[in-house]
Amino acid sequence: MGSEVTKRIQQLGHAAEPYIIEQRRYFHQHPELSLQEFETTKAIARELDAMGIPYARPTATGLIATLAGTAPDAYLPDGSPRRRLLIRADIDALAVTERTGEPFASEHEGVMHACGHDCHIAMQLGSLRVLSQMRDALHGEVRAVFQPSEENGGGSALMINAGACEGVDGAYAAHIWSEVAAGTISCEPGPRMANTDWFRVDIRGTSCHGAMPQRGADAIIAAAEIVNNLQTIVSRDLSPYEPAVVTVGELHGGTARNVIAGTAYLTGTVRTYSASAHEAMPKLIERIAIHTAQALGAEAELTEYTVAHGAVVNDEMASERCRRAIVEVLGTEAVGRYQGTLSGEDFSRYLELVPGVLAFVGTRNPAIGATFAQHSCFYKVDESVLAKGAMLAAQYAVDFLAE
Repeated sequence: MGSEVTKRIQQLGHAAEPYIIEQRRYFHQHPELSLQEFETTKAIARELDAMGIPYARPTATGLIATLAGTAPDAYLPDGSPRRRLLIRADIDALAVTERTGEPFASEHEGVMHACGHDCHIAMQLGSLRVLSQMRDALHGEVRAVFQPSEENGGGSALMINAGACEGVDGAYAAHIWSEVAAGTISCEPGPRMANTDWFRVDIRGTSCHGAMPQRGADAIIAAAEIVNNLQTIVSRDLSPYEPAVVTVGELHGGTARNVIAGTAYLTGTVRTYSASAHEAMPKLIERIAIHTAQALGAEAELTEYTVAHGAVVNDEMASERCRRAIVEVLGTEAVGRYQGTLSGEDFSRYLELVPGVLAFVGTRNPAIGATFAQHSCFYKVDESVLAKGAMLAAQYAVDFLAE
């Protein structure tokens, strides 16, 4: 795109920076859990009303806004846009008690924007604010999706079922990321985030007196051994070149301190990149659980195995477009490098339907304590990166629609 358009984005983006930071702090202070984002959605709607951007509320807490370009060729004779780009921001928070000490810390005990979704809302509002002031540079239409329930993995399906991807030619999203240096943005092609699955294993032993363990079969001991043995899937069943994680996040069992537990259960998550490892995981978990329990006189069953969503795979052309946009609007020094992560993201569902890119907006800055991992109760971000993320989204949208 011509440098004059980029200069407009830069000027408007820098002017919008105080607004973007103000919005981020408001949403950070008022977090809401998945599918409970009622006040969050109302606040987003108020901002869109102020910008004169129309929107629909197709789900209880989801919102889809439409920014129509006014370039001469933006719409075809039949009224449909020449091109349409979907941009997405997730809006839900986590069940985490904040310990950052920020003056704008969460007002809701036990709920925190510990993954940057407050930043995603603010950046998307910022990019819309920029683009709404330069509609003449939009050769098509921007569909801005404010999506609930990413943390539960189901929000993207809700929005897609509500028509979010209908008539869309491409998709873009950005994720604030604590492992990427502040001031840089990573958008490499290929797998970027992992297939995400959930599982539960139930263990049945025989309860007895805690002082007579020989009379029973300890379900807790069996569960503990299953937890340990599940780690051999990654270390022994998969190739060392195959990224994967098997994490047990919960182990429950027992009813009293002096009773050998007759039942227990554990739950966890599986993360993989390749289709072959993804397909193999349920049988590997089941094999280890059943035979480990049997070796200890108990029984185990893989009672739940849920494929939450697939891997985020950046389209090669979209990634290159994003890299060029970074250089255009932020300079070559802003092009970041990141190997990807086994964290999951339900933006993958959009990318299964249309080509697109997820960019990691780096926020790591040790000077201000922005070093903690996503989901940490101490999670902080370098707010100076937010306007950069908004400008990148605006540049990407202008470039995409001009093609």
